[in-house]
Amino acid sequence: MTSARHDILNKHYAENYKETFDNALHDEVVYIGKSRISDAAGLLSPTRTFAPLIKNILENHFDKIYGLIHCSGGGQTKCLKYIPENVRVVKDNLFTPPEIFKKIREASDADNREMYQVFNMGCRMEIYTDRDDAQIIGRVEASDKKGLVIKVDGEKLVFS
Repeated sequence: MTSARHDILNKHYAENYKETFDNALHDEVVYIGKSRISDAAGLLSPTRTFAPLIKNILENHFDKIYGLIHCSGGGQTKCLKYIPENVRVVKDNLFTPPEIFKKIREASDADNREMYQVFNMGCRMEIYTDRDDAQIIGRVEASDKKGLVIKVDGEKLVFS
């Protein structure tokens, strides 16, 4: 076990909060660290709801919205479930991930492909709209087949 495992939550949470994970998972992958939530001060913050912001956007800019994707629960690849067969999404200007994702990566030895496939990496909501109306994190292009390209840290991650 590496010292990085200190940053991951410990078995206390598996024993006391069984609803927080898929109980079909093997024990060796569930809450494998030595930390408690109180040890992670400064890394975690409460989730803020998008409802008021999305309500405002839809009320005032509905005609400019081509799609919305909430990336939690599917990571940066979640868009593949919703895009048409004849496009690919290229994400080449994503935000710098919050520190918590660095800690998860170090503790789990996950590579960029796994991290971006599983986690939102700090970009929880995507709004597909005209480029003049948004913070640009990528683009949608015509393609022979449905796909996703994530460019991060000098890597090109391709998903289909």
